[in-house]
Amino acid sequence: MKRYLITLLAFCVSMQTYAQHREAVKWISFEQLSEALRVDPKPVFLFFHTDWCVYCRKMDSAVFTDPKIIHTLNNDYHAVRFDAESVDSLSFDGQILTNKRSKKRRGSYHDIAKILAARHGDFIFPTTLILSPDFTVKQRYFEYLSPEKLSNALQ
Repeated sequence: MKRYLITLLAFCVSMQTYAQHREAVKWISFEQLSEALRVDPKPVFLFFHTDWCVYCRKMDSAVFTDPKIIHTLNNDYHAVRFDAESVDSLSFDGQILTNKRSKKRRGSYHDIAKILAARHGDFIFPTTLILSPDFTVKQRYFEYLSPEKLSNALQ
């Protein structure tokens, strides 16, 4: 019994250590993006999500935890993640962008989402954009992207 408990304890400690050292996507904010592009011009990966979006959460758990995706985003892109219903003001490219609502509400979208994540005036989440370093849109996706599909898009 004692040997079983020691083995179980060692396994739990090793799993905890593994979980702590696992790499994650290094998301930056829109405010940090301007400076990041000035210092290190590379493509931009934008991920617009909402709290209620099931496929957004699925991308968090199944796609943004994939080691290949993490490696590519961290090394080859500036990765920005943004809640499309955020009520926080942000300064980007010399402009102050806001959500007209003062309280977070489903269907009330931030100006930056209206500019970048709308498709014919409609919003579909998750929305993923891949931009060149000069901020021109290279690819735009209005759907869940599996690890394989996102990996192909990032190549």
